[in-house]
Amino acid sequence: MKKLLIGNEAVARGFYEAGLRVASSYPGTPSTEVTEFIAKYDEIYSEWAPNEKVAMEVALGASISGARSFCAMKHVGLNVAADPLFTASYTGVNAGMVVVVADDPGMHSSQNEQDSRHYAKASKTMMLEPSDSQECYDYAKLALELSEKFDTPVILRLTTRVAHSRSLVDIAEREERELLPYTKDPMKNVMMPGMAIKKHVIVEDRILKQTEWAETADINTVEYNDKKIGVICAGITYQYAKEALGDKASYLKLGCVYPLPVELIKNFAAECDKVYVLEQLDPYIEEHCKANGINVIGKEAFTLQGEYSQKLISKVILGEEKENYTADVNVPARPPVLCAGCPHRGLYYALKKLGVYVSGDIGCYTLGALKPLGMLDTCICMGASVSALHGRNKADASNAKKSVAVIGDSTFMHSGVTGLIDIAYNQSNSTVIILDNSITGMTGHQDNPTTGKTIKGDPTTAVSLEMLAKAVGIDRVRVVDPYNLKECEDVIREELEADEPSVVISRRPCALLKYVKHSAPLKIDEEKCVGCKMCMKIGCPAISFKDGKSKIDFTQCVGCKVCSQLCKFDAITEG
Repeated sequence: MKKLLIGNEAVARGFYEAGLRVASSYPGTPSTEVTEFIAKYDEIYSEWAPNEKVAMEVALGASISGARSFCAMKHVGLNVAADPLFTASYTGVNAGMVVVVADDPGMHSSQNEQDSRHYAKASKTMMLEPSDSQECYDYAKLALELSEKFDTPVILRLTTRVAHSRSLVDIAEREERELLPYTKDPMKNVMMPGMAIKKHVIVEDRILKQTEWAETADINTVEYNDKKIGVICAGITYQYAKEALGDKASYLKLGCVYPLPVELIKNFAAECDKVYVLEQLDPYIEEHCKANGINVIGKEAFTLQGEYSQKLISKVILGEEKENYTADVNVPARPPVLCAGCPHRGLYYALKKLGVYVSGDIGCYTLGALKPLGMLDTCICMGASVSALHGRNKADASNAKKSVAVIGDSTFMHSGVTGLIDIAYNQSNSTVIILDNSITGMTGHQDNPTTGKTIKGDPTTAVSLEMLAKAVGIDRVRVVDPYNLKECEDVIREELEADEPSVVISRRPCALLKYVKHSAPLKIDEEKCVGCKMCMKIGCPAISFKDGKSKIDFTQCVGCKVCSQLCKFDAITEG
């Protein structure tokens, strides 16, 4: 049966049919949907883990116990999971284990353009890269088979366009698999130095065997057309090249990107007059080719930044400028913005009035960096807001009275709590504000350990942020409603003045959650509005300014009343 699937759903379907038993992930665009689709299959145990390191360790533990398993994350999440990844390469597996990592060329929703292929090489872990949804489905199954064949985790690398594009997939039925027997084997699974040094020899031998496999693997394919131009590519760049060049070039499409074949590439290059390597981000394949004496054209002709396109490839290789089609319409720019009724808006406005330095973190609240709020001073990585604030205040104790950290509830559980432990243990006078909107908002409303629900919506233990903060040594813990501007300002001012570390929990559910009941939209009394634009200072998308008066879009307004607290003329009223 054929189905139209996005790449992430195709991966999930492939895992399901291959008898996967355990799935553990942390949400991160563009990888999130793989686990969300997996969670729809009751035959598979699935979960949201607190972070990617935990997710990979869960998957490895399940694999060692005989269950086929997987974990998923975005490229920066692989940084968090790197510790278990490198050692899992040494221990190997029992049942198949796959790590799905989704890179984000073009930084559609990320803070960098990291190329995860380097992790495969550095950790000596096999990596496959599909180019469409059918291959996502096929490679998911193949990755589990290769994991068991070579006794190794296998990384399945996606990119944004492959993860979120749709194409037809031939699907089948699930193949149930019994648990593989577990045998106690410390020499294999206990990585003390004496065991690990022997396993390194095995890993290097494994790479040789994998390279031999890659030389003739069905997923490394050659298509000969016009041999004046040869193209070596993998993943989405194959699709771009085929569309841009068609039969004017020959193609070597690499489905296995670590380890890379040598003889296959040499033979292909020998058949072509001129060979280009098309790969987004780093010259990973190009460097492999040149290290093996293969003359190719790569990054000297193409960019190291962002995504490739059919237009770019056609221009560089064929010297042809493709015609652009533009609509004769003036479409206004729509920069990202906090939603109407977002609880973070009121909290940020209070911080702006206080004039403080804000150590920021990863989440939808990062949008508070944009004008008119403009409140974030830094944003580094998950959990860094708390640790960086501690460092700032230790560098200069006078900063403590005028600096705060902001971090979401899910991000705090991911990696913020360790920074808070550092604050408590090493006693910096730091104020940490946890923006508790009762969900993981940035990636599309996934539950987390504070929400009281599992990935399947079942009730479970909910971590109390108040009790957790106190348990790690923070005595001053306050809760505020971010819709109440005066309360926020007063409480934060008090905590900044205190001579000890403190936590402020800004608690209000995300305005987009289905269970949230909103008040009636507000409206502007034009007789009272003097056009002072105070209500515009919170950057609410429901408020605009026209003909000297403020306007409220009733289709967006959720009646949060934050704007009405700014109006000195009582011009904002209930509808």
